[in-house]
Amino acid sequence: MNRIELIGLEGISEIRSGEKLAVQISEAARRTDVNIAADDILVVAQKVISKAEGRLVRLADVDPSIFARTIAGECDVDARLIELVLRESRRVVRMSERVIITETHHGLICANAGIDRSNVVGEDVVSLLPVDPDASARQLRLELEELLAIKVAIIITDTFGRPWREGLTNVAIGLAGITPLEDFRCQPDDHGKLLKATVLATADEVAAAAGLIMRKTKRMPVVLAKGFAYEAGEHSARELLRAREHDLFR
Repeated sequence: MNRIELIGLEGISEIRSGEKLAVQISEAARRTDVNIAADDILVVAQKVISKAEGRLVRLADVDPSIFARTIAGECDVDARLIELVLRESRRVVRMSERVIITETHHGLICANAGIDRSNVVGEDVVSLLPVDPDASARQLRLELEELLAIKVAIIITDTFGRPWREGLTNVAIGLAGITPLEDFRCQPDDHGKLLKATVLATADEVAAAAGLIMRKTKRMPVVLAKGFAYEAGEHSARELLRAREHDLFR
């Protein structure tokens, strides 16, 4: 594996609730002469998954609780948005006047429970994360494999901040057909020393690489990754989440 190719699929139109994203992807590839081959990885932005699954909410339809109104008054944030953040979270990790860091019901720790106003139609509309990103990935994989008659892998991504580091990067929040971690422990390095703690988050690495093509303003929600020799298998993106007993910051 000396070369990995990343190809953004152009021409995917605005996704509506209930729309078959697999059809959009296969048609976009056909129109642009992009060959989706066996064992390729399709990296898909969470936003289009959420749109297809109807995970959009009009803030006008949200009735904030007294608790949400109290927090909103302290943080100068829309109480309706805070209410959605609380509904989508199992606990609040940290809060400032700018952002609420929560642990979502999926176990993801991120800003505002992954709720986002960008790249959705309507000033008053926000998107929520998929209910089960792994299930979304499995369903998309199944539909694509039926359309294309080949085996592929799926990674669903979202853009997260990181402790200790400035800036945002794409990470895997859902996947199908790919092993998310590559364990090098007990293997010798180039000098014969046994590795003790090296477990690479390969799904996150692919997600981050695809983010270079996706960007935020390019309308490129699907990236085809070719040439990456991943280990196939039935896994979950939850395997990327560090267990509480091993997390020194919780």
